[in-house]
Amino acid sequence: MFLDVDQLCVSYPKRTNPSVDRVSLGLHAGEMGVLIGSSGCGKTSLLRAVAGLEQASAGEIRLAQSVVSSANEHVAPEARQIGMVFQDFALFPHLTVHDNVSFGLNKQPPVQREARVREVLALVGLSTSSQRYPHELSGGQQQRVALARALAPKPQLLLLDEPFSNLDVELRERLALEVRSILKEAQTTALFVTHDQMEAFAIGDVIGVMSEGRLHQWDDAYTLYHRPATRFVAEFIGHGVFTPATLRKENNQIVANTAMGDLMDVADPVWPLGFSEGECDVLLRADDIVHDDDAPVKAEIIRKSFRGSEFLYTLRLKTGELVMAHVPSHHDHKLGEWIGIRAEVDHVVTFKRA
Repeated sequence: MFLDVDQLCVSYPKRTNPSVDRVSLGLHAGEMGVLIGSSGCGKTSLLRAVAGLEQASAGEIRLAQSVVSSANEHVAPEARQIGMVFQDFALFPHLTVHDNVSFGLNKQPPVQREARVREVLALVGLSTSSQRYPHELSGGQQQRVALARALAPKPQLLLLDEPFSNLDVELRERLALEVRSILKEAQTTALFVTHDQMEAFAIGDVIGVMSEGRLHQWDDAYTLYHRPATRFVAEFIGHGVFTPATLRKENNQIVANTAMGDLMDVADPVWPLGFSEGECDVLLRADDIVHDDDAPVKAEIIRKSFRGSEFLYTLRLKTGELVMAHVPSHHDHKLGEWIGIRAEVDHVVTFKRA
């Protein structure tokens, strides 16, 4: 691993519980990781510890197999060869784009410095804007200047703390994809912090979901969505509900009996080892529920949210359970209307009954 965080704890004097509680994660060289979670979950404290801005109270952080932080050892931030991009961009308003990017290269010979500035400005698509000032740029362009400045010294690791939070919602995902492309071309290892799932999915090779200082799962987006390791991850990622079920074994298969019918081939990342019949909860995602007028199961539309190409319906079954469904937007049913639905579940995930 290029970045290896091993059982890291970060504590503050006035807090009873650690802000980062025994977190372990790793990034290979060139990988992009994302930490996601609600405010106060510990993701920024973890990022600051990697940067060297917070001292580890336990555990270790290793960069390129060298320990840079532990309870007994602390390498200064400036000695870690780490670049940082902040949510407020932190550009110097009185300096041109060129001078902002060259600011951290003062120790390099002028010819080498100029070549590097041209190289990173070309990388972020701002070659023609080198003599403009930050106030003359859009928010997305300012973010790319901040990215170019962080990349200019060739850091061994780049850290980004909610870099798109000050931008318009419609710009975030597009810029996230642009930044991913830039960092992949630069072969830069990076660790992001965000609270936006779409940003995380657009950027991350691997994503970590945090809550109350704990890392619940460190995985790719597909696995987080389809095979959540904990109930918290299942609730936090995507749209879905938990519905009561009863497990039984039938012809050497595990069957989950729900109000939507029998679901087969249970993928069960958190059920105790060994099969156990009895009550449980099943995660049903919105894309697991299909609108089908001919289906025997009917549900009442109690909420609807227009998403352009589709509606997100919240539905109540006759038995009282709620489910959610993505339905093509040309199926524009009214609130209170009853429609037919059926379950098409590729990944049946069960949890202990709450």
